[in-house]
Amino acid sequence: MQLLRAVLAAALLLLATLSDAHNITTILSKHPEFSTFNHYLTLTHLAPEINGKTTITVCAVDNAAMSDLLSKHPSIYTIKNILSLHVLLDYFGAKKLHQITNGTALAATMYQATGSAPGSAGFVNITDLHGGKVGFGAENNDGTLSSTFVKSVEEIPYNISVIQISKVLPSAAAEAPAPAPTQQNLTNIMSKHGCKVFADALSAQPDALNTFNDNLDGGLTVFCPLDDAFKAFLPKFKNLTKSGKVALLEFHGVPVYQSKATLKSNNGLQNTLATDGANKFDFTVQNDGEDVTLKTKLTTAKITDTLMT
Repeated sequence: MQLLRAVLAAALLLLATLSDAHNITTILSKHPEFSTFNHYLTLTHLAPEINGKTTITVCAVDNAAMSDLLSKHPSIYTIKNILSLHVLLDYFGAKKLHQITNGTALAATMYQATGSAPGSAGFVNITDLHGGKVGFGAENNDGTLSSTFVKSVEEIPYNISVIQISKVLPSAAAEAPAPAPTQQNLTNIMSKHGCKVFADALSAQPDALNTFNDNLDGGLTVFCPLDDAFKAFLPKFKNLTKSGKVALLEFHGVPVYQSKATLKSNNGLQNTLATDGANKFDFTVQNDGEDVTLKTKLTTAKITDTLMT
């Protein structure tokens, strides 16, 4: 099979490219007042996504603000959506914040980039206010600027800016309960994103499908072949034994959450769902610049896109 489309997550995925220019976890670790925010960036797997961006602003909130958020007992998936709203896909250092053209700007966020934000819910309004203050508010929050700029934490122009804002940005869309991975229909997601032939083959093999679903809660990486690639392989696939079909399908899954950024920094052999004792169904992860490839004994495939995180 040629190009594989990756689906990495606690459901699926295949993320952005890794940049060695910054590490958000390292930056925030120098500031204990942001330890809770930093912890949840790691727990939600947002940290490697942030590290993979080359132009970005992180709006951090202190431990007291995070305590207010956590007191509502949101799920980890909801927390990820909320924190994604605090990651702006543009560079806003302290100087730029106080010199916004026309006094206001609308910034896209990582939440918007997920595709799950309805309408303009994934945008943040940034406005210069009287007295040198800068206000922040979710675009779908009736124009309310609920948080203000506190200070610059660290800036690497024009790569990453980490700033502190006073409060967590409220957003009904981001705060809405998100479905857990096991509530996701794995094959439906793949079918909607150009991997229907592979999804249909997986659905036709309940043993393989159950193996994938059983690994969702603990974390799963699925490398999903595009329709044209798997369609060309179908004649050979149909001639396999039942156990051979199951093994080949399971060969496209890894029983751990892996982002593309993580794969780039962890080259080497990867066990798959098909690995069983001495039966080493594995492949080698390699990166060449910004490209990440999966090398087997028969072919080399390149990761091309992200379906869902």
